[in-house]
Amino acid sequence: MPEQEPQVRRNNFSEVPLGYPEDTALLEASRCLQCKKPACVEGCPVGVNIPAFIQKITEKDYLGSLKAIKETNSLPAVCGRVCPQETQCEERCILAKKSEPVAIGKLERYVADYERDIQRTKPPAPIPSNGKKIAVIGSGPAGLTAAGDLAGMGYEVTVFEALHNPGGVLVYGIPEFRLPKAIVQYEIEALQKKGVRLSVNRVIGIAETVNDLFDQGYGAVFIGTGAGLPKFLDVPGENLQGVYSANEYLTRINLMKAYMFPKYDTPVIKGKNVAVFGGGNVAMDSARTALRLGADNVYLVYRRSRTEMPAREEEIHHAEEEGINFMLLHNPVKFIGNDQGRLTAMECQRMELGAPDDSGRRRPVPVPGALAVTEIDVAVVAIGNDPNPIIQKTTPDLGTSKWGNIIADGETMKTGKRGVFAGGDIVSGAATVIEAMGAGRKAAKAIHEYLESGLW
Repeated sequence: MPEQEPQVRRNNFSEVPLGYPEDTALLEASRCLQCKKPACVEGCPVGVNIPAFIQKITEKDYLGSLKAIKETNSLPAVCGRVCPQETQCEERCILAKKSEPVAIGKLERYVADYERDIQRTKPPAPIPSNGKKIAVIGSGPAGLTAAGDLAGMGYEVTVFEALHNPGGVLVYGIPEFRLPKAIVQYEIEALQKKGVRLSVNRVIGIAETVNDLFDQGYGAVFIGTGAGLPKFLDVPGENLQGVYSANEYLTRINLMKAYMFPKYDTPVIKGKNVAVFGGGNVAMDSARTALRLGADNVYLVYRRSRTEMPAREEEIHHAEEEGINFMLLHNPVKFIGNDQGRLTAMECQRMELGAPDDSGRRRPVPVPGALAVTEIDVAVVAIGNDPNPIIQKTTPDLGTSKWGNIIADGETMKTGKRGVFAGGDIVSGAATVIEAMGAGRKAAKAIHEYLESGLW
């Protein structure tokens, strides 16, 4: 797929991959073997009929292709950009055994972009209401998927979102250069045309609780609030000015448009020497964002080696191309500040890899005496998130794990409270967009069965 050149894109927030031209999409689609027992479908958390949508591409029936995708996936333009197909559907492709798998994600993006950019089609009329109301808390991938599926069954669905814009992590977490917000908005508008209602600036769990929603006439509630409580390093100096959680840093820049200052007057310390801590996709997003905000040096500090990084290979590759400095096998032990309480440096411990830990990755262990100080003026901590505890605290009969995640059945997404279902990161912990969507689909099916039968 064509991309912006690294030296150009590191100075803008425009999307990096530019999309397939038609001839390339047709050529790539022709590689699909149309297997009778497609393993790729088994690798898709929402069960997209991959051979069917690719076959439609070879016939140049792009709208038919999109229709085949949308039978099970309501956010194809999003998934085509940010889902880790390389470890899901593409990993199962039979061609991957001897060569490159079919580029399923890029083809999914192609047909979604075709419909949006070239031939906007009139959406189908909303399904007539069956008179039953359902509340969805959280407008991230899990919530949007559940809402779309339920609206397609005739339910009156209202999605409650705490922030001022819907989309969850798709709008506050993923940068514009990976997922343009206009695309998210287009997908959400398609759901609204199906009859889904959105209610923003509504923090369920404080002024309103889950029990209040039942009192308002909702027959079932789906909780898809994600994992938005940031983890920190717990090292000295972490309260200095200039130290951000990745959540705050990316939310300010993505949702609140700090990168478009002064058109959007959102404060953020841009920094000339920025350190990002972590090795996942959020760390890559933060590091690449800092570069685009004008940093001279961006250090990606990770306590293991490149091999152990959990980020997508594509994101690591893009970060390397753009000039991010990878400080591998380093672990922060202290932040250093000046008399005004501003961050000025970090002290890191050199690490080496020992025996594997519970995750299967080799455990990092300190190299005695190997400490180094590096001047920085901004630090972004991107080492993971915990579930936000607000709903759990005001709905104690839900049932939670020792980590604070809501406990839900893996197939029905039922919680310990009658009529309440939950899915996505609030149940599983931080996972992928498509896995959250898969949970939303399971929940929608189970909610329908519950409201039809009355059985719990």
